[in-house]
Amino acid sequence: MTDIYGAYHIDQGPHALITGGGTGIGAAIAARLGGVGARVTVVGRRLEPLRRVADGLDAAQAVTFDVTDEASIEAGLETATERFGPVDILVNNAGVAQSAPFDRTTIETWHAMLEANLTGVFLVSRAVLPAMLERHRGRIVSIASTAGLKGYAYVAAYCAAKHGVIGLTRSLALEIAQHGVTVNAICPGYTETELLSRSVANITERTGMNEDEARKELARANPQGRFVSPEEVAETVAWLVGPHTHAITGQAIAVAGGEVM
Repeated sequence: MTDIYGAYHIDQGPHALITGGGTGIGAAIAARLGGVGARVTVVGRRLEPLRRVADGLDAAQAVTFDVTDEASIEAGLETATERFGPVDILVNNAGVAQSAPFDRTTIETWHAMLEANLTGVFLVSRAVLPAMLERHRGRIVSIASTAGLKGYAYVAAYCAAKHGVIGLTRSLALEIAQHGVTVNAICPGYTETELLSRSVANITERTGMNEDEARKELARANPQGRFVSPEEVAETVAWLVGPHTHAITGQAIAVAGGEVM
């Protein structure tokens, strides 16, 4: 089996660190990269789901840290790199979504959305970048959202944060374009995850729709009339960190069935 860089032996593939790696898209990315030779560190705040993911892979570890806390990141990276060495591939996947009408969006919600979805990307990327620049190789992929490419009602803070992720991606990609490190964002549409389940629950509570009606309403956003699978997002990550994508940087790639062109 060929590993994802081609520059590593199969028994010592690149070190991929995935935030929010215990469930949903993060878990799918961990499985995909681990399946093609990466040594995987899955990161999150809850140890048990991280362990379940790591235990299912050949070379993986579970490390807990909070992506919004600099000291926690520093300690977590020290643990992660002690076993697998410097991070070669960073996937910024951790994030949360809260919905509310704009005039009822509290400052606490605003700060929470920016911290979890944008500041976390900044802090973890900044922490791993020096080692990438020193070795002149690395991949940073941030899981944004179609909410970073367009607007959705009732999630203004979330949309603002995801737009910020794309701006950060484009700026950093230009800054380090000549240093062997690429920086890209992936923008999934509605994806079959726990986050989607919570969105459906919010709709049923707010509108009186049943679950099936709510799911159909959300699926209408996708011209294919369906939800994206976590594995489709993971496949896009695997391609971006592969051996023949050095010229792809600063991009925001929609995985959304044509929702955003």
